[in-house]
Amino acid sequence: MASTPMMEQYYRIKGQYPDAILFYRMGDFYEMFQEDALLASKILDIALTSRNKQAEQPVPMCGVPFHAVESYVARLIKAGHKVAICEQMEEASEAKGLVTRDVVRVVTPGTQFSSSLLESKENQFIIAVLPAQKEIGIAVIDLTTGDFYVAEFSGEGAEKDLVAECFRLGPREILLPDPQGRELPLLEISSRELGASLTSYPSWTAELSRARSILLQQLQALSLQGFGCEGHDPAIGAAGALIHYLRETQKSNLSHINRLVYRHTGRFMLLDLATQRHLELVSSSIDASSRGTLLSVLDLTKTAMGGRRLKHWILFPLLDLTEIGARHEAVEELVEDFPRRREIRAHLDAIHDFERIVSRVNLGTVNSRELLALRNSLQVFPELHRGLLPSRSRLLQGMHTRWDDCSDLHGLLTSALAEDPPLTLKEGGLIREGYHGELDELRHIRQEGRGWIARIETTERARTGISTLKVRHNRVFGYYIEVTNKYRDAVPADYIRKQTLVGAERFITPELKEYEAKVLGAEERAKALEYEIFQDLRRQVADSTRRLQEMGGMIADLDVLASLAEVAHVRHYVRPTMTHGDSLEIRQGRHPVVEAEGTDAQFIPNDSFLDPKSQQILLLTGPNMAGKSTYLRQVALITLMAHMGSFVPAEEAIVPLVDRIFTRVGAQDYLIKGQSTFMVEMSEAANILHNATPKSLVILDEIGRGTSTYDGLSIAWAMVEYLHNEEGRQAKTLFSTHYHELTELSSIFPRVRNFTFAVREWKDQIVFLRRVIPGGADRSYGIQVARLAGIPLPVIARAKEVLSGLEAGEGKKRRVSPITTKGSRERQDGEQLSLFQSAGSSLLEEILNLDVDRLTPVEALNLLSQMKAKAQELRGK
Repeated sequence: MASTPMMEQYYRIKGQYPDAILFYRMGDFYEMFQEDALLASKILDIALTSRNKQAEQPVPMCGVPFHAVESYVARLIKAGHKVAICEQMEEASEAKGLVTRDVVRVVTPGTQFSSSLLESKENQFIIAVLPAQKEIGIAVIDLTTGDFYVAEFSGEGAEKDLVAECFRLGPREILLPDPQGRELPLLEISSRELGASLTSYPSWTAELSRARSILLQQLQALSLQGFGCEGHDPAIGAAGALIHYLRETQKSNLSHINRLVYRHTGRFMLLDLATQRHLELVSSSIDASSRGTLLSVLDLTKTAMGGRRLKHWILFPLLDLTEIGARHEAVEELVEDFPRRREIRAHLDAIHDFERIVSRVNLGTVNSRELLALRNSLQVFPELHRGLLPSRSRLLQGMHTRWDDCSDLHGLLTSALAEDPPLTLKEGGLIREGYHGELDELRHIRQEGRGWIARIETTERARTGISTLKVRHNRVFGYYIEVTNKYRDAVPADYIRKQTLVGAERFITPELKEYEAKVLGAEERAKALEYEIFQDLRRQVADSTRRLQEMGGMIADLDVLASLAEVAHVRHYVRPTMTHGDSLEIRQGRHPVVEAEGTDAQFIPNDSFLDPKSQQILLLTGPNMAGKSTYLRQVALITLMAHMGSFVPAEEAIVPLVDRIFTRVGAQDYLIKGQSTFMVEMSEAANILHNATPKSLVILDEIGRGTSTYDGLSIAWAMVEYLHNEEGRQAKTLFSTHYHELTELSSIFPRVRNFTFAVREWKDQIVFLRRVIPGGADRSYGIQVARLAGIPLPVIARAKEVLSGLEAGEGKKRRVSPITTKGSRERQDGEQLSLFQSAGSSLLEEILNLDVDRLTPVEALNLLSQMKAKAQELRGK
């Protein structure tokens, strides 16, 4: 079948975007053909038809109405596809031959603007990655706000640090160079868990000279020195590749991306992926929502911009005492001044997400109602400004000094925009009367002409005596006079017949056509002029992009500070004392999330003290459900909250600067990565042992429980020794365990202390007192906890019987099989070796002769594996 000129045009354009579904504009619809139609019809659940149905091979096609295109594109993006939007570049009535068409934008997971996919308080990041010999460079952009920064990761753990950064940012799309991107297998695996789309980019776009040129052009700068990027070649390469990709897909100059920041890793506390997960900072481990997270407790922000900024503060805690102190100072002032805080939050509540509106302005996708929302936001700027003074806070004073009311922009939008404009831009009704003289004149002509046409019906009825005469309009004839056949003989001679119907005839008059031309001409010209005025208005707003972005940043900060102050007031948090010292002291600390969940039982606060000179490692024992994990997490969360600038749930907190918070909490199989619970546990433990410093805070919960008892106990013992003795790794550590043997370490090492959770026994049951007290537990109360959990009573009784036998000594020399008939015992030959028996075996001698102070974690794990093999040989003899 011969292709028509239109289909040839379609195939040519589709050939330029083979990896995208092409939305081809035809009048009021976007049409899809061939494979695109087959794919889209299934995803969108729309009818699949065909073009030229009589041909031997009809062309499959489907379509969606142009006015609802956003929702259909959003569904395709959510399904993991790209969409190329192909528009008619001229009016069909003005085209000479085939209408010119071209792609105006390619929508990808990282560049879509659909309200149905965008979360108001979530950034939508797209990341470009460039692996180099010794470093990995990344560039990060949120196209919806203009945020743009670069960073680099180096060393053996560079890819792990990159993955941790990705989980902090939650990108929708990750760009990797082709084919070097395949050198990052961990990132590719993690992208699935993130739900991020992987896209290849041509490696030549990241070549240093080309990337530098692209960045200088984008930033309108002569050098990258002022942006702190010089010398960071992988980061520059990634940034150049990312800007090139966005230009190719958005068909725009991206003028709102005008600021670049080099993010120094030393400015923020490092939070690896395990810590982010275990502490549930912004995402729940249950359903990945924000419910039950630190974010859910602290987020009382009033604006979308503030919500996004708060999440950033949580995930990127500061390491500069001056910056942290400035935030605490501002929060304190707002806590103490309730009327002022209430007034500020009330004004913030009236502010729309103008950061994203400004981005849409620059990308040419803004509509009139969004500009109206911008105008309404600008209206409260002066009141917010007045609320910043008087102030003793450096942050609030700085905001007051740099504040820009944008009164000129507010005045422009107020005088130009109609009070209730339509969503469409080419149907009129956008511009306020009195703003533009020519438009007002055209509107007057249109209104007068319509009035005349309405009056002509009355005039003609009177002149002709035809009571049923009507003046009507359609697209074919325009305005016409309709007379029924009953009055055909009364039609005046100056009427010109245009159409004969079954029961009536239609006429025109020269006068009617004259007024019609004037009315319709004025209407069409008014619509076109309104659109031109709106486009000029959009350009004027775009000229204020930097001003509005600066104000967006300040308002986001103010919103977060006011939110933290509100939380501190409502939940009785206190300002922490931040120091350059080493001691961490928390008096009557509480877990912010558990306390906020509002359980019936009142939360029991506890003290915490860690000091590298006297109490570096705190060993915590006690039964399950007593509160060990909650206690560990609350110390970590209080430390993190202090660093992000928040008040903390305690009566008093003295918090030293902490470079990293490490956590190893809980047990979870990562089947997608082919890792068992124990492998994940050991990988996370290895990361801690390799990277912890004396400035770190380490949280270890039940290390070693993923393997056999003696293996686990040995590993836990060795880790405590390593963190206590190894120079440069002596981090402040909270270590909870069920291995009661570890309590012996407090008598061996001077900076190890034992603490336990108090319980009260009563009639073979236990009551959890939730209090941390000095000393170690000698029992785990596992059977009592099992009863509380609802284990059947026969199982509880049998467990008591087995435990009684073990405690009586039967199980120490003869292994007791729990899988026997009640009351029986199955004895097996061979004795179970114990690490802590005084025996003269060669294996025990080998252990006693080890110089554990000089073993690396990897060497220790290898030796343990060898010893396990020897022990199994001895058991078999």
